Amino acid sequence: MDDKEQKPVHRGLKKGLYVIPTAFTAANIAMGFIAVLYSIRGYHLSFAQPDLASWYFNRAALAILLAILFDTLDGRVARMTKTATEIGVQFDSLADVLTFGIAPIALMYSWAIGSSFTEQSSEYAFGVFLLFMYLMCGAFRLARFNLQATRPRVLMEGTPKVDKKNFVGLPIPPAAGLMAAIVHFAPTPLIAHGDAGARYYTYLMMTLITVLSVLMVSTVKYSSMKTVGVGRRNLYLVLVIAAIGMLMFLYSKYMLLILSGTYVAHGLVWYAISFLRPRSRPAAEHSEANI
Repeated sequence: MDDKEQKPVHRGLKKGLYVIPTAFTAANIAMGFIAVLYSIRGYHLSFAQPDLASWYFNRAALAILLAILFDTLDGRVARMTKTATEIGVQFDSLADVLTFGIAPIALMYSWAIGSSFTEQSSEYAFGVFLLFMYLMCGAFRLARFNLQATRPRVLMEGTPKVDKKNFVGLPIPPAAGLMAAIVHFAPTPLIAHGDAGARYYTYLMMTLITVLSVLMVSTVKYSSMKTVGVGRRNLYLVLVIAAIGMLMFLYSKYMLLILSGTYVAHGLVWYAISFLRPRSRPAAEHSEANI
């Protein structure tokens, strides 16, 4: 009787595996929380101590960039250990709203918009509006992804068919990652460049925020990178990752900006190539033309 009532050896281990992806998601939330706090602190120091403010802005940007790593690992670990759950998907999306939605907004406001324009100016109001729209587009992007992930065959008419190799629209983590990489590259608050310089650079950032918002709700396809590491050439992949990791350690300001910018741009390049590529006409149209 004791042997029959004894639980299987691997049952406890299996339950423990479910904690690992959740731990990575919790680390993702922690990075977003830190990024918001450091952004607020940096904003308070922007006018009196720009050097110290740049330290806080840099740490906030690094927290967002590190959260991208945690966000990538939680999904991969869940798939590798076969511990993906419905609540895990929803928990991950809520974490992304904080870390890649609210945290980059706080960083952009503190580093650029909030200090470059006066609160009574129309530029300030428009900048806040753009930040709000970025958050709305990011939340919509996450909601659409959850719908496509859980019910890929029950989609609204006109919604593009989803495959595992591509995302429809720019994912919110790389959108936040590009803004964080820019701040990491130049963490000094924009107000330190003078009124004219601050306004000019803030206009550029507002343009970037607009582009990223539109790309998130667009139908432009982006590689999901989920097939990376699958196949017979894993050794070459390990060498490439090791090389990129070393370059990021030595030249993080340049490598993070290049990698994030390349990912955001590659979807537009694919879209432009597919749009400009001549499409073959259906056979029926050819037959009618010959008649």
